[in-house]
Amino acid sequence: FAPPNYHMLIENEKTVALSSDDEVLFSRPSIDVSFESAAEVWGEGLIGVILTGANHDGARGLRAVANAGGTTLVQDSTGAYASAMPEAAQKACPQALVLPLEQIASHLMSLAS
Repeated sequence: FAPPNYHMLIENEKTVALSSDDEVLFSRPSIDVSFESAAEVWGEGLIGVILTGANHDGARGLRAVANAGGTTLVQDSTGAYASAMPEAAQKACPQALVLPLEQIASHLMSLAS
């Protein structure tokens, strides 16, 4: 997890770095920044997952994961505590697989095997 007021980035050496760059959609840390940097490094080997949340953070980053050839999953917004984040992710990344929360862990396990 990124500490408060820092973005978490994945660098080319596949290490984690922290950044105090500007907020993204009023957020720092921003999952968009993390997903975008991870997509550059991991490409098709990356899995991006967006769960419940109250803003649009993550939508742009999930699209970056998809554009890099990675796998994208989004929690079904009808079962989400706060639906804004998964709804924005579905709009930004329509190719993402949408699953109820209860099915996401088992789907991730199937991808890992």
